[in-house]
Amino acid sequence: MKSIRLAIAAGIAGGVLTAAIMAGAPSAQESEPQSTIYDDLDLFAIVLERIRSEYVEEVDSSELIGAAINGMLGSLDPHSAFLPPKDFDEMQIKTKGEFGGVGIEITQEDGFVKVITPIDDTPAANAGVQAGDFITHVDGESLLGMTLDEAVENLRGPVGEEVVITVVREGETEPLEITIVRDTIKLTAANVRLEGDAIVVRVKTFSEQSLTNVQEGLTKTIEETGGLDFVHGMILDLRNNAGGLLSEAVAISDAFLDKGEIVSTRGRLSSMDDRYNATPGDLLQGKPIIVLINGGSASASEIVAGALQDHHRAIVVGTKSFGKGSVQSLLPLGEDGAMRLTTGLYYTPSGRSIQALGISPDVLVEQLPMSDTEEEENPRAFYFETDLRNALENDSISEEERQQIELEIEKREAAAELRSKDYQLAYAVDLLNGLAVAQSR
Repeated sequence: MKSIRLAIAAGIAGGVLTAAIMAGAPSAQESEPQSTIYDDLDLFAIVLERIRSEYVEEVDSSELIGAAINGMLGSLDPHSAFLPPKDFDEMQIKTKGEFGGVGIEITQEDGFVKVITPIDDTPAANAGVQAGDFITHVDGESLLGMTLDEAVENLRGPVGEEVVITVVREGETEPLEITIVRDTIKLTAANVRLEGDAIVVRVKTFSEQSLTNVQEGLTKTIEETGGLDFVHGMILDLRNNAGGLLSEAVAISDAFLDKGEIVSTRGRLSSMDDRYNATPGDLLQGKPIIVLINGGSASASEIVAGALQDHHRAIVVGTKSFGKGSVQSLLPLGEDGAMRLTTGLYYTPSGRSIQALGISPDVLVEQLPMSDTEEEENPRAFYFETDLRNALENDSISEEERQQIELEIEKREAAAELRSKDYQLAYAVDLLNGLAVAQSR
């Protein structure tokens, strides 16, 4: 299938990069005669009236006009759209970290609905939906020919109600039917955990909760380890994070930068131009950072990865990101909803636009397919001195030193187990440990 530029779905994706909420559309210099515009509006009115009076079935004028507006915006780029009041309200709720649905990020490719990624710990993820799946039917109804918003509407429904989706998956000879129970999607925007001596910060989406989740998680984890001196650094996992609020992307970047530009936006109008700079203070006090990205990392994720990469504050590991470098402004239209309009592009501190190019990792690491543990696939073929009967013990080290050695062995075994589950993350942990060793020397 020929690849085309993907569009992150509004309504389920949550990956809209919102630059501003404005009271009205900005004025621009007229590029064509006013009389021509009036002639075109007259034509639109004639077509609308003929449809209302002569179409085979009675139609709703408001729905026709809404469809016309959406068609006009949709012809501009994949991210501009008309949001009826219901969709506008849902978008505002979603940026607060809670919304209804099955929990998938979707896009459209050559008219087909494609899964960017299932959101962690949601009905879709638990039911086995995978990134790259093409959804062809919802409850037996074909999605072919529908707009992305129409497909999203088909996936929505009452909480607790089952929905059956038909997916085509690479490597499978037949379509798969997956049953999902709709639920309220409550997102924990970010969580923090320890992986060996590395702090892993997993940011799932950039909502109003993201920075708070990161700060609280880091503070708690660092206290539990006894302080920053006892950790090697941080892995910021932005894989399959489709984006969110620009303000949160800037805030999280700022949390690990002392100074310099984070991102700039430039548009057709000078009023759309803006620049965001870091303020003093680094939560990690200079400890090494590795950022993990993949093809599902888009929009706000790319801002963070690009800022930390350009300032040499982090090493970016993984695969190339999605490449959504455009800024959308939400323009409220009173009781009629809102208009989401692409008004600019964003640029990393070095001045590069990521639109359609994405962030290229410093270290390219593909994710290996999950498999059984290495021990199960390859039973141990070697014996050691300690396996021999009556083997002498080593009494040249203290009990404290012995315990330390055993602890190091346990860490290495845990790292080996991680490689079989998440190769990219394991690689990042190994790289971070290597950096810590190099710095200590």
